[in-house]
Amino acid sequence: MKCKISAVFAALFLAVILTSCGSKGKNIVPVELWYGATFSEAGEPPADWEVFNIIRRKLNIELKISAVPASSAEAEKKITAAAEAGRLPDIFVVGGTVLPKLMKKECLSYVDDMYELMPTRTSQMYDVKERKSYGYKGKHYALSQPGSVVKNEGILIRKDWLDKLGLEIPVTLDDYMNVMKAFTYNDPDGNGKNDTYGYGAYLEIKKNSEGLGVKFDPIFGAFGVEGTFDFNKDTAGLNIYKDSYFDAVNFVRQMVSEKVIDPNWVVYKKDDFRNAWKSGRFGIMREQNAAFALENNYAPFDERFPDGEWIVIEPPTGPSGVKSVGIYTDQGHRIYAISKNAREKGKIEAIARLLEWMSSDEGYYLLGFGEEGVNYRRDENGKITTEGLADPSKAYTQKSFARYLQLRNLIFYNSEVELESRYPTWVSRNGKKMSAYAVLKDMQSQDWTPALGSEGLPAPSAEVKKYYEQGVMDFVTGKRALIEENWQQWLNGFTRIGGIDWERKCKNYVESNNLLTE
Repeated sequence: MKCKISAVFAALFLAVILTSCGSKGKNIVPVELWYGATFSEAGEPPADWEVFNIIRRKLNIELKISAVPASSAEAEKKITAAAEAGRLPDIFVVGGTVLPKLMKKECLSYVDDMYELMPTRTSQMYDVKERKSYGYKGKHYALSQPGSVVKNEGILIRKDWLDKLGLEIPVTLDDYMNVMKAFTYNDPDGNGKNDTYGYGAYLEIKKNSEGLGVKFDPIFGAFGVEGTFDFNKDTAGLNIYKDSYFDAVNFVRQMVSEKVIDPNWVVYKKDDFRNAWKSGRFGIMREQNAAFALENNYAPFDERFPDGEWIVIEPPTGPSGVKSVGIYTDQGHRIYAISKNAREKGKIEAIARLLEWMSSDEGYYLLGFGEEGVNYRRDENGKITTEGLADPSKAYTQKSFARYLQLRNLIFYNSEVELESRYPTWVSRNGKKMSAYAVLKDMQSQDWTPALGSEGLPAPSAEVKKYYEQGVMDFVTGKRALIEENWQQWLNGFTRIGGIDWERKCKNYVESNNLLTE
């Protein structure tokens, strides 16, 4: 990776910032930020966003922002390409897989001296343990803050479809299959067309959910093989080596062969998947609470199907009585890194000043909810509400306002009050009270499998990862006959190219970090 800035370019850049002055006669510092979007479908804030003016006027910072791709693989590709070209932004969101590579290539700035420059933010965001993460040669290279809420996904089903077809809520895998068939072949939306499917998904593959990814974890959970690695002390190892993994793959293969799963799952990206359920394409899915139930996210479905209704249900129970929505970890953190170029250009103090302002009352409420009195109000208990606004169409919960909330991921840290405010109650077109917070509580009450520390599992080699993912896909889609002889032959090949070595590394990791469960 080409990460070092040339002396000539550095001198030219320094000359530019020294000749730019702020309203108070101070130097205006340009800061480029690549952020993880809060709402991937909403687009970026407009160029005339008032927040840019406030930051320039109060902080003497010219802020330029852009979102990284919603797909973690595509985001990693973009960041890697920028590093190769020596064009990393000053501050950017980064995944735990690519971060160590950037550290070793000396593309990043250490952050140890930043915490004292932003005391408010540090007290809210960065605990002592996290400040010591991602160390290299005695320094640390990650601003690691609270990220996604744990156990915030669940199985959702179209209750209106169940009611129309006279079906009960499915419990077992057989029940699920019967309902999926009915949703596919019995015209549950009553439009007289053969255009619905039982299940919807896409390939959301993560280090701790290899194979088909998290959208299929409830199926694999019915066989006790959800996630990449089994953290149980007595059975620890890669789930791919367990006999029941074959059974889980076989069930998904049945879903494909019976054509009860939306066939576009093999090509869908996150936004495609969400557009599909909002268009009434399928009736069962695993989805995230806010992506489903926030007013601006639910609005397209509500407009098209005002009498439609989704409810959270339990994941399917497998043949041995087990069930799980999937794995969860307590280490869901969002990581921001500072480029080495930013430090060389003297921007560390300005970046710290920006982050500290974001965690101040002014920055927090502006970025999190908009303008008080216009986009939100605070009730007598200080809680965020949209009731009583002069123009309800300007409420921060409206879809049209989502683009102004894209930097939420830089400020939220998942306090109870924050979650209540972040997920306000609203009323759908059919008069049903909707609350992403209530949905979250329902999802968190379901059966989940602990995989604490799984985000730090050693990654497989590129060859092993490709063999694993392509092999499972080939069996599921029918490119390769899913019989035990073929499966064992494929599994032996997986072992030969490095699968068993990967498992050994994973076992060493969980044992040395005391992550095994009883």
